[in-house]
Amino acid sequence: MGKIKCGLCSYGMSGRVFHGPLIDAHPKLELSAVLERNHDNAIKQYPGIKVYRALTDLLNDQDIELVVVNVPDHLHTSFSQAALEAGKHVVVEKPLTLSVADGQHLISLAERLKFGLFVFQNRRWDSDFLTIQKIIESGKLGRVVEYEAHFDRFRPDPPKNTWKEDEKLGPGLLFNLGAHLIDQALELFGWPEAVYADIRKIRKETRIIDYFNLSLYYSEHTAILKSSYLVKKEVAKYIIHGNKGSFIKSGSDPQEERLNQGWKADHPDIGLESPKDWGKIYTRNNSTQGEIIESVPGNYLKFYDDVYEEISGNAKVAVSAEEGLDVIKIIETAIESHRTHRKINTKK
Repeated sequence: MGKIKCGLCSYGMSGRVFHGPLIDAHPKLELSAVLERNHDNAIKQYPGIKVYRALTDLLNDQDIELVVVNVPDHLHTSFSQAALEAGKHVVVEKPLTLSVADGQHLISLAERLKFGLFVFQNRRWDSDFLTIQKIIESGKLGRVVEYEAHFDRFRPDPPKNTWKEDEKLGPGLLFNLGAHLIDQALELFGWPEAVYADIRKIRKETRIIDYFNLSLYYSEHTAILKSSYLVKKEVAKYIIHGNKGSFIKSGSDPQEERLNQGWKADHPDIGLESPKDWGKIYTRNNSTQGEIIESVPGNYLKFYDDVYEEISGNAKVAVSAEEGLDVIKIIETAIESHRTHRKINTKK
């Protein structure tokens, strides 16, 4: 199978920083076209690509096999549906959709038309998440009893030039950064037994949800997921306690920052964390100083490796739309929990 030609539905931050560089660096993918309604920024970075001004023109391009739906969240359903109906495989930015009903509709459509539908949950390949995944699987912590994950920002003054701060277009932090934390928890522990959530607007000028504290309950442990736009100094990103010890880690995966600086997505060091960000494991034998654990290198290209493998029929390994739908189910349950002030039992 030759290279898969790809088209991007926009060239904002996600197209410029993530999808463009990742597709361009991938040996089995080709960035063929970009939808830019008013600018020509993509062609400056990737000379020779096609630039379209309308979605219909992009979808009518018969050379394109894979369309990346990297548009504002409220457009995910309509753009993904149009791409599937045009005979394209689809990668859609997280969240898959803004409702379970819309997600189920897209999944049914993709199954009926026999095209791939994948969700860009790139944070599965963050250096820090790969590291905690390895630590948990190694058994060094023993039986996990509490897992706490943070994904915070410091944005005390809501910017006025982004759809993410518009309550009519952007559904807020739970769908934004929350989708990453929920996906990671589901990847580690599977489906929870119950959900409880505290969801708020904590900035005076905000129009969107900008804080949440979400608990996923399992038979032997709890996964606590927190995010806020009013965290200036991060204490720890991951705190994991088990019956044999604890693992604590701060810092952030470097890939986004380096891609934004112009690093090539296949640079051998792009996913290497600084030693200052490596976590520590504390057990009975080293309860004071802790043991430094070298971080596993991050690798966002692995997402597109998996997409290629599944489209080419070699393996079913990509982040499926069903997994993306599970994230939306948890979000809807969290919203109901907050509304009713109670813990809600979950069913698949």
